[in-house]
Amino acid sequence: MFQRNNSNFLIPDPAGLGHPAPAVAAAHTPVDARRLAWRRAVFAGLVATTMALLTALLIVSFSANGISWGEAAMVVCFLLTLPWTVIGFWNAVIGLALMRGTRDPVAQVCPLAPGDAAGASPSSTAILSCIRNEDAEQVGTHLDAILADLHRARRTGGFTLYVLSDTNDATIARQEETVFAALRDRWSGLMEVVYRRRTDNPGFKAGNIRDFCLRWGDRHDYALVLDADSFMSGAAILDLVAKMDANPRLGILQTLVVGMPSDSAFARIFQFGMRLGMRSYTLGSTWWQGDCGPYWGHNALLRLKPFIEACHLPKLPGEGPLSGWILSHDQVEAVLMRRAGYEVRVIPAETESFEENPPNLLEFIRRELRWCQGNLQYLKLLAMPGLLPVSRIQLVLAILMFVSAPAWMAFMVLGAGLSTLGGSELIQFEQTSGLALFAAILTMIFAPKIATVLDILANRRLRRAFGGPLRVVLGSLTEIVFAALLAPVIAVAVTLFIAGLPFGKAMGWGAQIRDTRRLPLALSAAKLWPQTLFGLAGFAWALSLAPGMIWPLLPVILGPAIAIAMAVGTSGRGVGRLALATQLWRLPEELRPPECLLPLRLPAHAAIGVSFAPVASFFEPEPEKADA
Repeated sequence: MFQRNNSNFLIPDPAGLGHPAPAVAAAHTPVDARRLAWRRAVFAGLVATTMALLTALLIVSFSANGISWGEAAMVVCFLLTLPWTVIGFWNAVIGLALMRGTRDPVAQVCPLAPGDAAGASPSSTAILSCIRNEDAEQVGTHLDAILADLHRARRTGGFTLYVLSDTNDATIARQEETVFAALRDRWSGLMEVVYRRRTDNPGFKAGNIRDFCLRWGDRHDYALVLDADSFMSGAAILDLVAKMDANPRLGILQTLVVGMPSDSAFARIFQFGMRLGMRSYTLGSTWWQGDCGPYWGHNALLRLKPFIEACHLPKLPGEGPLSGWILSHDQVEAVLMRRAGYEVRVIPAETESFEENPPNLLEFIRRELRWCQGNLQYLKLLAMPGLLPVSRIQLVLAILMFVSAPAWMAFMVLGAGLSTLGGSELIQFEQTSGLALFAAILTMIFAPKIATVLDILANRRLRRAFGGPLRVVLGSLTEIVFAALLAPVIAVAVTLFIAGLPFGKAMGWGAQIRDTRRLPLALSAAKLWPQTLFGLAGFAWALSLAPGMIWPLLPVILGPAIAIAMAVGTSGRGVGRLALATQLWRLPEELRPPECLLPLRLPAHAAIGVSFAPVASFFEPEPEKADA
């Protein structure tokens, strides 16, 4: 089957909606397959039972005066919010059990042949840097440091760097040409560097990679996908290549991606929390997902032949924001790779694989809304033939990740409305079961972070890496408070965005802000006034009708009420430097910076006095290329 793209080229499309790609031989022995099926059955049972118990607890809380139609609607909304909460909880429980109860938790959930990262690989790997209207000098510095780290390992021979630009700004395009020509000249004779810019951008990032596959894909065995803000050490890259060589059924492979040290207060707090929750959560999810793991779209190695044959994304039919090219390409490519019979694996371990997180609240919201639109496009993909059951469930969960926000908002608004219009019905709910439900939900939401903190505190090496137990506990508590304030702010933004989709509201495909800069007050107010209004209305409702509800509602209404101040206050570099000085939310890469990061001369490292060894710029090629 072939499909015509916007450039009028014929593209092989065995992954078309109506034509499942042929499967290859199974990757598991019968024993492995039975073990994985048992794990999935146990996990599904735990999730279903927990959701049923929580729903029953809510119904009991409402049952003092009988269940009205409004309360029944609230129960439905509550059910829509539960899957991600309950799945996260059980992922954390399983992850903690693995971290504390097994000698090698990674081997328990990701049984891959290790390969030989020290030896020469027989394969050819393309490094793909996908950019659009980015700071070319910063991207060039990152790529130069990656190539230098590979060269230190004497392994540049098996790699080719492709800078795949979708830039549509003429000034930035000229800067790219200068920067990447200098990078090409610097590495001439050691590694080929190819720069290509598309003037037409069908398919967004997925289309950018598809264009590479059509032009150069047959030259290489693997492709390492990087975003503009990605960085990976040579050792991390070589380890992925070695494992891909040793496991021929692997289609996509990645490790945990951690936040890069930052001088943005917002990014520091956010990525500290991500670092806490990520390890336990991913260990638990890998335990039951197995070879049907997720793909996060960057810092990952792809096996090119099946990717080219099976993972071409269709252009969704119809009109409106949920049609056209798929924005969130990664999870769709993962399920198509599994449909073709190849494994998609996450190694739940922290390697030297980094990304930059949004430096302020507005940029974070913009990213969330782009993901929201992309994930909701999966509604049109649920009927794809040939998908594995776990893959189809993953698409449903990706949709529910964002549907849960308006469901939660509807739950709150219904509760307030019924209390206002229906007398004292909801104010007099059964308090014991209501408080028990409230405590259970809060515990489940923060369970991944709590689990990882417990493991850190129980492990001397990890305690030291994070700056000692006191910093770990204080950082964790303050981050949890910040996350509790942030969650309803994001929920309001997502709800309004989804409400606008039927009217054509959509996210553009523009460049991301990556540097630390103070947000203007006027801009923050213009973007966050709905959150502020929601928070103030919540305070007014509680004070006038249910003063006793102020404390239970505080995590829900305080964050939106102070959203503007929170956005401005956590955005400036001065506040970020103050956060660095407090030594809270400090990452191991700040206490002991890995050598691979030093050439980047990160502002966060400079602020805490890290000494940078002299590093030659790629604008000034060294006389002897062997020392590059």
